[in-house]
Amino acid sequence: MEERRVVITGLGSVSPVGNDVQTMWDNVVAGNSGIDYITRLNKDDFPAHVAAEVKDFDPTLFMEKKDARKMDLFTQYAVAASKMAIDDANLTIDENNANRVGVWIGSGIGGMGTLEDQHTKFLEKGYRRVSPFFVPMMIPDMAAGQVSIQFGAKGINSCTVTACASGANSIGDAFKAIERGDADYIIAGGTEAPITNMAFAGFSSAKALSTNEDPKKASRPFDLDRDGFVMGEGAGILILETLESAQERGAHIYGEIVGYGATGDAYHITAPAENGEGAARAMQHAIEDAGISPSDVDYVNAHGTSTHLNDKFETVAIKTVFDEYASKLPISSTKGVTGHLLGAAGGIESVISIKSIADGQIPGTMNYETPDPDCDLDYVTNGSRKQDVNVVMSNSLGFGGHNVSLIFKKFN
Repeated sequence: MEERRVVITGLGSVSPVGNDVQTMWDNVVAGNSGIDYITRLNKDDFPAHVAAEVKDFDPTLFMEKKDARKMDLFTQYAVAASKMAIDDANLTIDENNANRVGVWIGSGIGGMGTLEDQHTKFLEKGYRRVSPFFVPMMIPDMAAGQVSIQFGAKGINSCTVTACASGANSIGDAFKAIERGDADYIIAGGTEAPITNMAFAGFSSAKALSTNEDPKKASRPFDLDRDGFVMGEGAGILILETLESAQERGAHIYGEIVGYGATGDAYHITAPAENGEGAARAMQHAIEDAGISPSDVDYVNAHGTSTHLNDKFETVAIKTVFDEYASKLPISSTKGVTGHLLGAAGGIESVISIKSIADGQIPGTMNYETPDPDCDLDYVTNGSRKQDVNVVMSNSLGFGGHNVSLIFKKFN
């Protein structure tokens, strides 16, 4: 059977720099940071004092209040972003197509906020006071489950959990499911709401978070003075569908997804493999899957977490894959303004990658001030760059040695 072409017809996002795609994109391009002093927690309890929080989010704009009360925040974000994406795609889900509409939404952590709240209730008041919705609110697959329920999508329903690669893996897995004929449309992406005491404590204990006291300068991908990532939250969702279906219904096509590479480091629970060996193989696989040459890639949306090892070894991996072309290839990490959305990072960065194709604009890497000899490529450091963009590679890497590369292409 011939592989089917898969296009993107809808985008939705909730992010620290805006609760819809256009606001998010405008802020990313302008370099407006969503990072500030943390308000959800008592910052004095932790060495890190900044985070990229979603602001002014009202779940009742997207779902019934009674439904929202039975959802952890990560699920609310996913439902909101999915509704925006479905509306953007002008996709009607009804008895004619529901069985062919899937959902594939990843989350690295799931309902951490619910887990902490309910555990406190248990300790203070016993099991009877634990909510009967505790388990279905906490489990990471419930974003996909609730999106399916809210919108009537009855096709393949899944959730890929691969730490900070969860969103990207989910989009890649959804792409392959449509390509091979398992579904005609999939609501795909990532979601995360990790700004909780225990998540913040865990990453602080691991010395992974930036302790920079200046919120706007704390996330500084590829900069010599980077000292850790800034935790973010939100959701990024795409509507993927067959080209045939999109053309039949006259849908607006943002672009095409053409490549997916996924590998494992088999090396260490948190550190990337030496010289980014696993990341390089993921990029190589994605290029081969897309049937393109490395020099066809116009822009790499890097994982670029602002941690010492990630940025160094992702740079080495890009050099390995792109060889001499690496020095000419524009690369940027948008985490300088969005923070690191963990399992949702690949979701919103896919939205950003597709917008860069649609608008012919490469977002800049913010806070790159002191060059690092280990990071010596073109990181688009002087604001965003107007440039025709035909092909984008988006990278996501996660604890456990998960490496993912997605390739999006201008539709023609």
